[in-house]
Amino acid sequence: MAEFTCTLKQYRQQKGLTQEQLAGLVGVRRETIMRLEKAQYNPSLKLAVDISRAVETPIEVLFQFD
Repeated sequence: MAEFTCTLKQYRQQKGLTQEQLAGLVGVRRETIMRLEKAQYNPSLKLAVDISRAVETPIEVLFQFD
């Protein structure tokens, strides 16, 4: 599997959202957001799009795949 870097935490915090709030907006558990922020979970395309829209940041900025 390709390695990836996730900058979600920075953009989530800029929006003033907690992990719990973001999880509620995109329909996942807080643990999923936590794992994404630690780059321990590779998001589906749908989840990546939903998160991108929620934090108003392009997908390619939030998730960089090597």
